[in-house]
Amino acid sequence: MISRAARSEHVNGWLFVAPAALLIGIFGILPIGWAALLSFQNNDLLTTPTWVGTQNYHTLVNDPVFRQSVNHTIVYTLLFVPLSVGGSLALAMLLNARIRFSWFYRTAVFIPVATSTVATGLIFNWLLEPTYGVANYLLGKVHLGPYGFFQNPDQALYSIVAMTVWGWLGFDVIVYLAALQGVPESLVEAARLDGAGRWATFRHVVFPLVSPATLFLIVWSTINALQVFDEIYVTTRGGPLHATTVMVYYLYSQAFEFFHAGYAAAIAEVLFAITLVFSLLQLWLGNRRVHYGS
Repeated sequence: MISRAARSEHVNGWLFVAPAALLIGIFGILPIGWAALLSFQNNDLLTTPTWVGTQNYHTLVNDPVFRQSVNHTIVYTLLFVPLSVGGSLALAMLLNARIRFSWFYRTAVFIPVATSTVATGLIFNWLLEPTYGVANYLLGKVHLGPYGFFQNPDQALYSIVAMTVWGWLGFDVIVYLAALQGVPESLVEAARLDGAGRWATFRHVVFPLVSPATLFLIVWSTINALQVFDEIYVTTRGGPLHATTVMVYYLYSQAFEFFHAGYAAAIAEVLFAITLVFSLLQLWLGNRRVHYGS
């Protein structure tokens, strides 16, 4: 009887998740397989494709622009993830305090997330314009600059990092605020009664209890950073001098500007492998240190 009930619940569970599983299979898993097949072809999306085996992958190894795009993607990720996650935790701690107009500050922090990528790119193009931009005008008041920002190959990628951190900080803050409000006040009070200061309380009580949110944000932000495209397309188009050409933008240019669809698919498969390795490694390391109980 129990076994029959368990089987019934199992079947009901699969029926509930079947629509989502079907969508993931059609729009997630199937395209990965199709791209893998495409990566072994010489395909321009217009004429009949020809089978070339691993030639596209051999070409990738010797492609200097592809190597640059991998380096830029990794540098961007290594900067974006700690800045966005660490900055959002600090902001969430401030916004979780009982202060006047906290609702206003929380709304203000989240507004950039609700702003479209195109609007964000246009705003930062105007703010960071070398000649008449607001940033250089204000920096000039303290005798700094002018700086090229998006137009300078040495500064463009870091300007993209600053823009995207500003744009996505609010999402991370909301996640951390939810996690912080789930921290039992009794544990914080007990730590204070035992003589723990603010830093000790945060380190030994608060941070372990929000570690599941931290792991989620690190993995999510890493995947988001490895796939950055919109912001670069709107602002720099991979320039100047390929200084902001990341893997997804290079994939896009190869597929839809030069119609090298097979080559672009090979780039996509490499990016998929990198994203999978990063995610699994972070989950493996994170689960060894994450505290799931209160």
